[in-house]
Amino acid sequence: MKYYSLNNRSQKVTFREATIKGQAPDRGLYFPENIPAYSKKMLDQIESLTKEEIAYEVIRPYVGEEIPEDKLLQVVQETIPFDFPLIGVTPDIYSLELYHGPTLAFKDVGARFMSRCLGYFVQSSSSPVKVLVATSGDTGGAVASGFYDLDGVDVIILYPSGKVSKVQELQLTTFGKNITALEIDGSFDECQDMVKQAFADPDLTNSLFLTSANSINVARWLPQQFYYLFAYKQWPDKAHLPAISVPSGNFGNICAGLLAHRAGLPFSHFIAACNANDIFPEYLRTSHYKPKKAVATISNAMDVGNPSNFVRVLELFDQHFISLSQVLSSFSYSDAQTVAILKDIYLYRNYLMDPHGAVGYLALEEWQKLNPGIRGMFLETAHPVKFFDVVEPIIGQKIPMPKAIQDLMQKEQKRIRMKADYEELKSFLMAQS
Repeated sequence: MKYYSLNNRSQKVTFREATIKGQAPDRGLYFPENIPAYSKKMLDQIESLTKEEIAYEVIRPYVGEEIPEDKLLQVVQETIPFDFPLIGVTPDIYSLELYHGPTLAFKDVGARFMSRCLGYFVQSSSSPVKVLVATSGDTGGAVASGFYDLDGVDVIILYPSGKVSKVQELQLTTFGKNITALEIDGSFDECQDMVKQAFADPDLTNSLFLTSANSINVARWLPQQFYYLFAYKQWPDKAHLPAISVPSGNFGNICAGLLAHRAGLPFSHFIAACNANDIFPEYLRTSHYKPKKAVATISNAMDVGNPSNFVRVLELFDQHFISLSQVLSSFSYSDAQTVAILKDIYLYRNYLMDPHGAVGYLALEEWQKLNPGIRGMFLETAHPVKFFDVVEPIIGQKIPMPKAIQDLMQKEQKRIRMKADYEELKSFLMAQS
């Protein structure tokens, strides 16, 4: 399998090169030159397959011969050693819980897969790898956990000051060793722009072994297909296929779902659930894409004003707006709407969502009103305890706190404060060369 830059189709690299580089030298995202179809046998027999067997069959064509079969199987096994349960919330709405990994968020899968692939690729390298990543919340903790104490790899995480939850900040600032957290006086979009500038800067790329762990990296993006196959395996009525609602910020997750759909996953429709950052709903309404300055919300991981993976979504549909709009819908919601539905579902359905899952629920419910009779699921992307300071006042009681989070609260934070200024980041990185 080869990967091309979305800025230049003639620039093709292997999975190994795409993983190590993160982003093409022309600042384009890498994209697979073809999309391998899922086998009919796998889809027909999916209920009898283990999640490891499913994940291995899905990812093998994308990796090719870059990782030996036995090693890739080990990578897959280490990536998903936890559950992904599908929980009924109402007779017509299910929640796919993606928060049962070590950092209680869906991004554990991509971070664990990428860290193990990168660890394999650089094991014979004489130069340490610098993993540079921007986070709007959950990515930072997942990457820190996935890469912690990995020989030959240093991780630098940029996060927007005051715009992540207390638990999220603790998860990315308390590891130490090979994990460095940079608290940026700015927005997630500014953090992301600084990372992109770094990868396009020859001074840095010629001096450092630099890569990214954001969903711009194919090794973070591609394994997110796994969730959707696990959801299909558990779906109780395969004669009536569900719509699926995905809380969407940087669009890596829903883009992986759409990739799975192109490969043959038979879901009926996809819904990009957005908070007040309504760039994508506006695009579907007008067919014109207009990035905006992100606004802060209680579903902070979705506070993105210029989603990086938007270009991949377009590529999946060959830049054809009509084809895209037939498969994908999008709705946006205010914090007030998010609070109201989170409280109602807890009180009347005895199910506790986090703010991101609540936005996903709202979008699915709205889609169902427009399309009566269609059942569906939303992705519950993070454990509510990660947002206890938001959720507890809404439901009027304490959320039971897992021991891992209790222990986290006692740890010392280590972070470096920095302006949203690329030159300051560049000086910091060059000092480490």
